[in-house]
Amino acid sequence: MILHTLNQAPANTACFQSALSAMDEQDSLLLIEDGVYWALPAYSDQLASIPGRVFALEADIRSRGVGNSTLECIDDSGFVQLCVSHHKVVSWF
Repeated sequence: MILHTLNQAPANTACFQSALSAMDEQDSLLLIEDGVYWALPAYSDQLASIPGRVFALEADIRSRGVGNSTLECIDDSGFVQLCVSHHKVVSWF
């Protein structure tokens, strides 16, 4: 199980595609920083194609005004828990 963190906005589709191609159904993706813009409704099809679970960091969702996210939002404690519960963390930036 790998936790993938993505901090790149949708303008960087290559980074998103690279992360997606490295994932399998046991992995998780955590959207952080500008990566939370992927939670906007315009990108719901791309998120639906992710084989594992998808999370978003709640503070980044709030600070960027990305409301009405259907993703599971987690706080900093949840971020730490994801890091501990996965065998490896891979950052995409």
